[in-house]
Amino acid sequence: MKDYRADFADFEGVTFLNVASQGPLPDVSVKAARAALEWKRLPYQIPDGLLFGLPDRVRALTARLIGGSAGEISITTGASGGLAAVAQGIDFQPGDEVLVARGEFPAHFSTWLPLEKSAGIQVKRVNAKERFLAAEDFLAQLGPRTRVVSTSLVRFDNAVRLDARRLADACHAAGAYLLLDASQGAGAMKINVAELGADFLVCAGYKWLLSPYGTGFFWIRRDLIEKMRPAPSNWTALEGADNFSSLVFDELKFSTGARRWDSPETASFSNLAAMEASLDYLLRVGVETVWNHNREWIDRMIERLPRDRCVLASPEDEARRGPFICVSTRREGEAAAIHKKLAEAQVFVSLREGALRISPHLFNTERDMLRLISILSV
Repeated sequence: MKDYRADFADFEGVTFLNVASQGPLPDVSVKAARAALEWKRLPYQIPDGLLFGLPDRVRALTARLIGGSAGEISITTGASGGLAAVAQGIDFQPGDEVLVARGEFPAHFSTWLPLEKSAGIQVKRVNAKERFLAAEDFLAQLGPRTRVVSTSLVRFDNAVRLDARRLADACHAAGAYLLLDASQGAGAMKINVAELGADFLVCAGYKWLLSPYGTGFFWIRRDLIEKMRPAPSNWTALEGADNFSSLVFDELKFSTGARRWDSPETASFSNLAAMEASLDYLLRVGVETVWNHNREWIDRMIERLPRDRCVLASPEDEARRGPFICVSTRREGEAAAIHKKLAEAQVFVSLREGALRISPHLFNTERDMLRLISILSV
């Protein structure tokens, strides 16, 4: 495995395997953030056109990453911003249904459950028939009142990857929308929105996109932009908003594209300058490179996993999982103790739903793997 450690900070002897929680900034992104802070320290140095140019550059890079177009992308502070945009934009009728898998990441529930009272919709929880959630579980619950299926492309708690294309086709045949949360995959695995077939894609930037906390994006299929119900929007989405010498409009008209869902003060200098650098880094290195590195690292780890103590809590088939794995213990409740033991040894993973979530990246080497395995084995 090629060593990419020189592109990141010196972790000071720490083995960091927790990108699914917080992806570290590459050094180029730290440099960009520092330059952005200088713009604010000395405001007369702020480049002309930055307030609109910076978000547009991030839009363009994001579009390349997911196979969409820049006009379909809004810049948000995380996945929740996109979820809220969809919730506000669909003209729900009383009795409409939103399908969400049981155990899904809380952002999906905090988005849709309030609409049960305010809009009269019903949130139906979908159970997995087998050990891991599958597209078939949603298909079995699709009905004439289903308006939205809201689900993660890769589950946060077990790395299960959904067959999005099959689910999208079924949703469209039933007259429903498919919303995918790509926070646990975008930047570390190939994503092409046309191939996925989804209508909406939301994503946090601070995980696999290696961007600051408080960044993210929302992708919407172009033909749906004008069909969404009007809602309060960012003023920078108005036509002519970039002409600061004349901001009094006789008629307010939104510019075309998804920028109307941009988070307020979109061009947060230190956040977006770093995000731009991180996206550029990922595109230069190649998402396929990240995927292949993680796949090789994880395959080797699974081979060495002490099966007398540990059980793989993710699918064995790599085609059914995202860029990380989860490991549980044979003794109930032991995972928490092992998680504490790992942290004391300066090996950082996540504890999620009773399992250890292990999420490597380019900077991880075989030495990191052996260090992890040695602790799991004792």
